Amino acid sequence: MILSSVILLFAFYVGWIKWIYHRYHRTSVMSGILSNYPEHKRGFRDVQETSLALDSGRALFVIAHPDDECMFFSPSIIMLLKQNVSVQLLCLSSGNYYNQGVQRKKELLDSAAVLGIAASQVFIIEHKDLQDDPKAEWSISLTSNLILRHIQTHSINVVLTFDGSGVSGHANHIAIYKALSHLAVTGKVPHDCHVLVLNTISIFRKYFSILELPISWLIPSDLCCILGSKEYKQAKRAMFCHRSQLLWFRHLYILFSRYMFVNTFQDIPLSRKDIKVY
Repeated sequence: MILSSVILLFAFYVGWIKWIYHRYHRTSVMSGILSNYPEHKRGFRDVQETSLALDSGRALFVIAHPDDECMFFSPSIIMLLKQNVSVQLLCLSSGNYYNQGVQRKKELLDSAAVLGIAASQVFIIEHKDLQDDPKAEWSISLTSNLILRHIQTHSINVVLTFDGSGVSGHANHIAIYKALSHLAVTGKVPHDCHVLVLNTISIFRKYFSILELPISWLIPSDLCCILGSKEYKQAKRAMFCHRSQLLWFRHLYILFSRYMFVNTFQDIPLSRKDIKVY
């Protein structure tokens, strides 16, 4: 009796996942990016019926290290490109923690090509004060200035990056969030540019693979991107480009991480406060 109930419940859960896939890919996949966010928060379920407002825009993914783009952002990169959005990558270090910077830069370009991003749209920063180090405290002023300069130079419409927990808790990831938060609260982000941060989720949800999807469906977000099986294989090929990083646990990550299938984002509200950072 108990076994039958468990099987029935699991079958219902799998059916729910299939229903979400069907409904999601039947509508505008990237409809969460709007030309103007409403005052109230839009939930993932609410934005499904709205139209895409960035189909000819420019999106910038700000990452800390080569491999961040596919480990954490594959779903959103792939789905934005499918919607004909111009996508750029700004990587703030070469990932030289183990003196592999040269190799990792090449791996990033290879990974970007698999995801569909041209080499001319990949920008890698080499700065002595922005080194790959989980213990390093990157300067908010320096980091925000570099990001802002890129936004202004390339007329970026939406910036996507880590949230305040950095997904993996890496100090360099969190520094990017702090830098963009600083730009947002000081009113330096252009009025026609949105800032979206990738939601950090619990360790249980993180490694529940695609079975986590109904939870993401129920929790409100400003943007949700879901990969199908074909796109997942593309994301996996991008991960395999980072050969220097493919330790045994990375293979498990590829199989079980929810971030290989689903991205959910929240926007950072913009304001006009004058805050100095030293």
